[in-house]
Amino acid sequence: MTCLLIPATAGPGIPPQPAPNPTGVALTYTRKKKIDQTNPFFQSLGTNGRTCATCHAENSGWSLTPPEIEARFVATNGLDPLFRTNDGTTSPDADVSTVEARREAYRLLRTRGLIRVGLPIPTGAEFTLDAVDDPYQHASAADLSLFRRPLPATNLKFQSTVMWDGRQTTPGNTVAQNLTSQALDATRGHAQAAVDPSPTVLKQIVDFESGLFTAQVTDGAAGTLIAEGGKGGPKPLASQKYKAGINDPFATRRPLFNPQAFSLFAGFAKSRRLDPSRAAVRASISRGEISFNRKPFTVSGVSGLNDVRNSPVMTVTCTTCHNTPNEGGSSINALMDLGLSVPERRPADVPLYTLRNLTTDATIQTTDPGRALITGKWQDVNRFKVPSMRGLAARAPYFHNGSAATLREVVEFYRDRFNIMYSEQEIQDLVAFLRSL
Repeated sequence: MTCLLIPATAGPGIPPQPAPNPTGVALTYTRKKKIDQTNPFFQSLGTNGRTCATCHAENSGWSLTPPEIEARFVATNGLDPLFRTNDGTTSPDADVSTVEARREAYRLLRTRGLIRVGLPIPTGAEFTLDAVDDPYQHASAADLSLFRRPLPATNLKFQSTVMWDGRQTTPGNTVAQNLTSQALDATRGHAQAAVDPSPTVLKQIVDFESGLFTAQVTDGAAGTLIAEGGKGGPKPLASQKYKAGINDPFATRRPLFNPQAFSLFAGFAKSRRLDPSRAAVRASISRGEISFNRKPFTVSGVSGLNDVRNSPVMTVTCTTCHNTPNEGGSSINALMDLGLSVPERRPADVPLYTLRNLTTDATIQTTDPGRALITGKWQDVNRFKVPSMRGLAARAPYFHNGSAATLREVVEFYRDRFNIMYSEQEIQDLVAFLRSL
């Protein structure tokens, strides 16, 4: 296949820009101290005007947020390159002929930051599609409409799983190889490229995004997160040690699992020289970190965890799944079903699918079958990756389907799902910790 060649251009770049968000400010760190906007990451490689940065914006934690999306819609009447029918509309058949038509067609993108991913039931799958309830009258076994949040194009050094459903994670490949495959497919699909970018261009993209490290640097109530006892911010991430399985919660040989996955804010527990209100928030962040690391609770019925470990009931902490040190993803390529795609949590404006097991005739209703559409395996229905936790405050809403608008809603989901006996103070502490990452 013909490849597109774009000569590399030396450019001075600009320093990473502080990115204000509802609870503070996030910042990106690169070893080169600057963001080279001549990199192909910022260039249109396809036919629809999009670049990688169209859907991975620095001021949105290298993802997308509804306020950013809505601002672009208003500024361009829905004609910004982000707004394209191949994946931005509720259906590729949606009417986009007028501003009001576009406002409706891009509603899921505008309000929840959801990109449409179209995937078929794979050949040889252990299941079939029995029924579709699609309010947009498009989805079929050949093209299920799945609405997912763009994952952040930062902190990629720590990724054991690429994409929500792991479809760009090939066993034996390096992270760079998997990211190269992802960049190629994104250029072909999201940017609708007629010509593939060259290996050199793909390498430039992967090298650029692999050098980005993003985290919250200040909290509106707690103040700085990178001094006065805090070890937050993006710079320490660049030197944070990582390899696949670095903190495997099921390791049977040394090094054994360390549930103390986060060690950023212990110093906040003794902020005596600050004004009382600020010191109280910093102490809350420290308590939240301790709770995240240590508070035990039981989980059951989690596909990808209980069944894989042959343990119907397990006692865990948050860091059993969010085990990558000081980053919070999974270091073991674990994909799990937390119950986010069940019909009881379905918004009326997304499709619902009924899958039938070809061997047992068992059925499952789901808004997104997740990993199963890649492997074709019944056991993988509704399984998704464990995402990075740094820079959370910059990129709401949360979960693969944007179903949690706030970090408090995230904590409350886990509380209710696993009957965790959190007090109100513990919830506030966890939220304070999460928004400081």
